[in-house]
Amino acid sequence: MTRTDDEGPFGDQAAAVELLWGSPRRPGRGPKPAMSVERIADAAIAVADADGLAAVSMQRVAGELGFTKMALYRYVPGKTELVALMADVAIGGPPALTGAPHDWRTRLIDWAHHLLAAFLRHPWLLGATVGPRIMGPNELGWMECALAALAATELSGGERLDTVAVVAGHIRSMAQQMGATDRPEAALSSPLVALMRTHSERYPELTAALASTTTEGGQDDALDFGLHAILDGIGLLVARRTEGSGAATS
Repeated sequence: MTRTDDEGPFGDQAAAVELLWGSPRRPGRGPKPAMSVERIADAAIAVADADGLAAVSMQRVAGELGFTKMALYRYVPGKTELVALMADVAIGGPPALTGAPHDWRTRLIDWAHHLLAAFLRHPWLLGATVGPRIMGPNELGWMECALAALAATELSGGERLDTVAVVAGHIRSMAQQMGATDRPEAALSSPLVALMRTHSERYPELTAALASTTTEGGQDDALDFGLHAILDGIGLLVARRTEGSGAATS
């Protein structure tokens, strides 16, 4: 596989399209090849999981596999395409959602929690899945899955896409905050409480809010609080669309 200067619809991203969407190579007769795109992706993912995305290089991955860097270029054109492949393999296929087909809210909440789990398994995915890029079949499968959860609503295609984008944005934000912990606020609460002991007069509202969580609860719920707040708003829009559709057909 070699890099091309394709001036078609994908421009200089044609190599990534070929890697992610090209026809799988059928093994020929004889012994199984020692190298494969799948093995390269798995090795690169292991490096990123252990040391972060910045540690991934063609040289490092080749070394992990016991091959030369030049041998990798026969399968993957370069690091940009390798990261695209890693992201699609790491996120895996879309989940099988719980909830009835018309229960869009339950299904979208389930989808969101599955997405969060994927980001927490592979924190480097947050950096690998931003900006204009070619998405692979697995990542597009996740989008298809979320849109299908909203298919029974009266939302327009654009509104469904926007809903998925807003929910995914919330999940990305939570995953970024969580890091190695499953409670985003837990990493902040202890230092904040300590600071407020000596700076409470300067930040009275923050001090009062933190103090109330010890008696009333409510902290450590940013993930579900935000998700339900988003879906409450979407629910109002769905209701308006449904009422409008009913009025138009009556």
